Amino acid sequence: MRTLAYGAWPSPIDAALAAAHDGHPEYVGFVGDEVWWTEPRPAEAGRRTLVRRHNQEVGREAPRWRGGGGRRAGGTEESVLPAPWNVRSRVVEYGGHPWAALPGENGPLVVFVNFADQRLYRFEPGGEPRPLTPVSDVGAGLRWAEPRLRPERGEVWCVLEEFTGPGPADVRRVLAAVPLDGSAARDRDAVRELTDDRHRFVTGPKLSPDGRRAAWLAWDHPRMPWDGTELLLADVGPDGTLHGARTVAGGPGESVAQAEWTHDGRLLHASDRSGWWNLYLDGEPLCPREEEFAGALWKPGMRWFAPLDSGLIAVVHGRGATALGILDPETGEVVDAAGPWTEFAATLAAHGERVVAVGASPRSAYEVVELDARTGHARVVGAEHDDAVDPAYYPEPQIRTFTGPDGRDIHAHIYPPHHPGCVAPADELPPYVVWAHGGPTGRAPLVLDLEIAYFTSRGIGVAEVNYGGSTGYGRAYRERLREQWGVVDVEDCAAVALALADEGTADRDRLAVRGGSAGGWTAAASLTTTDVYACGTIKYPILDLTGWGTGETHDFESHYLESLIGPLADVPARYTERSPATHADRLDVPFLLLQGLDDVICPPVQCERFLARLGDRPVPHAYLAFEGEGHGFRRVETMVRALEAELSLYAQVFGLNTPGVPILELAK
Repeated sequence: MRTLAYGAWPSPIDAALAAAHDGHPEYVGFVGDEVWWTEPRPAEAGRRTLVRRHNQEVGREAPRWRGGGGRRAGGTEESVLPAPWNVRSRVVEYGGHPWAALPGENGPLVVFVNFADQRLYRFEPGGEPRPLTPVSDVGAGLRWAEPRLRPERGEVWCVLEEFTGPGPADVRRVLAAVPLDGSAARDRDAVRELTDDRHRFVTGPKLSPDGRRAAWLAWDHPRMPWDGTELLLADVGPDGTLHGARTVAGGPGESVAQAEWTHDGRLLHASDRSGWWNLYLDGEPLCPREEEFAGALWKPGMRWFAPLDSGLIAVVHGRGATALGILDPETGEVVDAAGPWTEFAATLAAHGERVVAVGASPRSAYEVVELDARTGHARVVGAEHDDAVDPAYYPEPQIRTFTGPDGRDIHAHIYPPHHPGCVAPADELPPYVVWAHGGPTGRAPLVLDLEIAYFTSRGIGVAEVNYGGSTGYGRAYRERLREQWGVVDVEDCAAVALALADEGTADRDRLAVRGGSAGGWTAAASLTTTDVYACGTIKYPILDLTGWGTGETHDFESHYLESLIGPLADVPARYTERSPATHADRLDVPFLLLQGLDDVICPPVQCERFLARLGDRPVPHAYLAFEGEGHGFRRVETMVRALEAELSLYAQVFGLNTPGVPILELAK
């Protein structure tokens, strides 16, 4: 065991390795008996591809158990579409479920959204993708999400987002039917609208087993979907039109996050009317618990539960961390899948008694997991985790609850520095970086993240803070941030950082803060309103509330600040006072600012305004702006540059020796 200063520990986890493993499988589904999903390709300009898993071939080795309770499955994975096809929707900018497929005699029929032009395409393996929808030159054009194939009608039903003018708020959203014969590829009038645009936001239609009813969610400004949504139900006429749409659950103060039909035609939904997202079957509670059976609906098509043909229900549920389980609606009992996975993402599908989900753990990245509801056996069937380095270099996290102002609980994951062959001198305390997650209505899951390992394996600790406002802990915890954004989140992050220092876990003089998007806001607000941190990393942030709340962002979040800060017309001074841009003159510690130049959610003008207000003050800093990147980085070269720059910042400020890391030039 070598004794080396924190930050100087040699690590096999470099920035390129961390970038290559960024992202995870998403939008799982069954196509016949096959499991399909989307998967990131950071090395291919950050595209997402559609992957199918061919079933186990005759003569192949039978599935074998994997350590910890899971097992691998036979069969092979195949990318359905070659580069540069990018299966990703831009509906509400964050996207939504972008594909659908059905088996056929000559191979599957696939419909998908292509990111570059946002058109729906039809594809049969062996041929070329053919567009189903037209291009519009009005504003941001036409966008689609949650396609649902209806071959008996020769249509695909989905969400249509249509821009009607040049501004981000010049937009309407409806349910629409697109002909499968390609007749709408050059004719917008050939797209059949199923609903009017009385609601600002809608999710895709879910059809009852007999095809006679359709259910979907809707909501309007200024609500976000976790504030209040409506569950709508309509009759489907013989001609494929919707009639008699009515609200059957939800409202301004009740969030319905998902709805599905059971095999026998009953309507199942998740509502937080009790203070927790719980399940209701035809309006009656199924399994009342103080835990979540759904989450924040950031993207249409997120899915936390799926009814099975047997009447059982597959659920992703938990308080904080999420498990994959099978709920018996007759008894309310939930039996969780055995295996090494301690966190499941909001994507789920069922076929017969087979369930497919995406799970991870602190020792494994997200992988596609299949659960047999009859036997309880779970196995990995796709995107299987493969240790790129010796797992001895992985961090060993701790689940902690800290006490914040007013005695409130603050949930956090603490990742101490960890190296199998190095320790620090006994008289040295480690530097720590506090990570603030995005959203802010989100949560940091406790899973293997090589970006975290990049720091901890070098001797830098990480503290992920699920500050007040985070999901996973009930509505009351979420609403701690109501009109308190820039206060509660900043206080909670600071409380965790100072507690680590007070207990002797972290070096009080070597604390940093970092975050992206809403986390970038929290990082910037922390640097301009507290003296807790010696430096910080601010990624694609919100910095000026007045600008962001008056047309500088996209439609989906354009009224978000009414709940986070308060109505602009009522509290204009609060918008100014809370903004980090207002207090740039208070900033006196080094910082790194990272921004995508194609970001329409947190546009570059926010960073530019912040730097302009910093003026000529001699604060060491760097601003790195990346062409071709939007909100969140997806390209390997961008992620490598950003991660190495961040480490160099900490090395310079904390006095660390980090060999092999390019030096970030800090302007003054």
